[in-house]
Amino acid sequence: MPSQEELFEAVDALLEGLPQLPAPAERARLREAAGVSQTKLAQALRSTVQTVKNWENGRTEPRPPRLQAYQRLLEGWAAKYPHAAAPAATGPAPALHTHTPAPAPEPASPGHDEPDSEALPGRPATAAPRRPAFPAAGEGQPPAARPAPRRSARPAAKGAVQSGDPRFPNGPLAVLDGDGRAYGMDGIVLDCPARTVAELAEWTLAESGLGAPRLHRYGKDCDPLIVLTAAAAVKLGLPERLEGPEQRRSLRLPADHPVVKQVTKAKWKLTQRGFGPWARIYRPAREGLRQCVQLAVLSWDALDARAWPGVAEMEPADIARVLGVYAQRVITPRGSTAVSGLELMTALRPPTRAVQDGASGMWVSGHNPGSLGSEPVDPAPPEATEEHPVVVGTGWTGGFLDEEAYQWVRDVDLLTGEEAALPWAVGLDLNTAFLAAAARLVVGLSGPQYVKRPHFDKRIPGSWLVDLSHIELDARLPSPFTPTGRRPEGPAWYQTHTVAYAQELGYDVHPVEAYLRRETGAYLDPWHDRLRTAYVDTLADLGVTKDLSDPEFLAAMEHHKQLDPALAAVLAAVKATVKGGVGKLRERPQGRHYKDGERWPALERPTWRPDIRAAVISKARVNMHRKILNMAKMTGRYPLAVLSDCVVYPSPGRSPLDFLPYSTSGKPIPGTFRLGPTPGLAKVEGVQTMAWAVDVMEQGHNPARHIKGDGHDAVADEGE
Repeated sequence: MPSQEELFEAVDALLEGLPQLPAPAERARLREAAGVSQTKLAQALRSTVQTVKNWENGRTEPRPPRLQAYQRLLEGWAAKYPHAAAPAATGPAPALHTHTPAPAPEPASPGHDEPDSEALPGRPATAAPRRPAFPAAGEGQPPAARPAPRRSARPAAKGAVQSGDPRFPNGPLAVLDGDGRAYGMDGIVLDCPARTVAELAEWTLAESGLGAPRLHRYGKDCDPLIVLTAAAAVKLGLPERLEGPEQRRSLRLPADHPVVKQVTKAKWKLTQRGFGPWARIYRPAREGLRQCVQLAVLSWDALDARAWPGVAEMEPADIARVLGVYAQRVITPRGSTAVSGLELMTALRPPTRAVQDGASGMWVSGHNPGSLGSEPVDPAPPEATEEHPVVVGTGWTGGFLDEEAYQWVRDVDLLTGEEAALPWAVGLDLNTAFLAAAARLVVGLSGPQYVKRPHFDKRIPGSWLVDLSHIELDARLPSPFTPTGRRPEGPAWYQTHTVAYAQELGYDVHPVEAYLRRETGAYLDPWHDRLRTAYVDTLADLGVTKDLSDPEFLAAMEHHKQLDPALAAVLAAVKATVKGGVGKLRERPQGRHYKDGERWPALERPTWRPDIRAAVISKARVNMHRKILNMAKMTGRYPLAVLSDCVVYPSPGRSPLDFLPYSTSGKPIPGTFRLGPTPGLAKVEGVQTMAWAVDVMEQGHNPARHIKGDGHDAVADEGE
């Protein structure tokens, strides 16, 4: 056992090897005296603005090689701008361990050990975290006597949303680096001493102060999320990369991996998803308190670049900011944005609530009105997929719903000479079209009921077998009844909104059969409202506000992503959450060993509801066709192509202002495409020459897929 003197000598030797830096406040004074901004300093040191802020408020200290460069810069400034009382700091002091009493636990609601259960109660935080302090040298205080570090009173960073819940003082999540520093929101940095995954779970629940309050009174608090950088993953015994024949996001650690064994030995459990890019570690609820931690491994592709552009390559503090803003505006991530989108539906419409049993007086779990319930419901055969058990082996030959997004191109022969002579093709994209379609959307909450020769009622959600092939529309427009835009060839199954639109166009409809849902409700309303607010607020933070004129809106949209890449990534994630969440309502079986007719895991979710997905897509497609039809009536202009929520028009100029209809007072005419930052309004998707568009059409391709002109082929968005 080494003596105290030997330990002090060893520590002193380490301290002597470090450059001597002034106190954090003096660093800021010197920089300001030199007239250098934090942004310029970050650029010079090849770092981030948040890192510089951390150095100047004492949350972190620079490390080699930036440490020596920063010291040289400060010494130069100190010679130019001397200060009579500029105390020096010898480097980081040991982190202080402070604890505050935990709040009284909330009453437990009925639940299960498995954390995927929807009725688990929330888990209040139990202690304040360990946080680093960097006092100036010469204060004469031993570490144990120094005052506890306090949260700075500076304003929150742009895009931050304060929850104000005292149980979770450090926000919903943290990003852990290889040096044991956990970066949270608003510049918070916590000292994490964990050396194993099991210790990390213990620390997160007991000391980190991480988590987020429930989104609904009958729901559960969001589990804290720890994001592991590649260095942190290796330090905890995990491989830096997962390798295998499947996509990396589908890979898992084998059951005999040392980390999995270590987790099990420490009495922790993993969900059926195992230990993959998104892993959930939990213990059975204790005294009504939830014990669950979510992990995300960056180097295992936990953050898909398509949904989180550039985030995985950011510094830990910036990753924490992106994910933290998303967590506070949407939900703490629990997987891909698709998974998070589906989880948000359940979090805002919990399936159960606590009700008092009349006979015993005990509180038990009961159905929460307006939710989908806690038990899965099989779809009607036409709403299912070809491999679903309700179809395979039952002899079903009646066809299926084909409610998908548009993929239509006008026949080149139908282009007029006047259209072909126009110089430009302009693509308009509807903002979060699926989200706009989800607004006030009435869907079925119960199982399907078969009806023979029903009377059509647009107020009843369901699937209708009806012949719409007799409806003939202008060939320069896509048919509103098929995703290909071609005229139907006979009886087919349609969702309620599609049939109702045929009535709206003035045609009689006579369904032959139907599967209807009598218990209905606007299930997606809170989901729509929260995501709409997140989308609009994030765009506003990027300078795109609702009070801009149309020319100002177009100008702001050209550069908004460059203003703040972190918030631009949040915006992309919000949009991916909408599309992915809708797609998850009809998740198909995965894996090479699946056989048609077998049930797959997604079918056991109450949210496996292909009928709701069909309702969203049907309404979105109808909304698009209604705008296209009104545009043709008011302006005589017809689209070249449509791909999901993007429509391409020939134009005399490069701007949509050159062909969109406006009143004599300069206001956009309702009913057609209108520019703006809210869901359902339009923005520019891309501009190309008309000659280019015609050439693409003649080759049999869709110009809406390539209109961006950046070499990236857009993928048809089917909400899958």
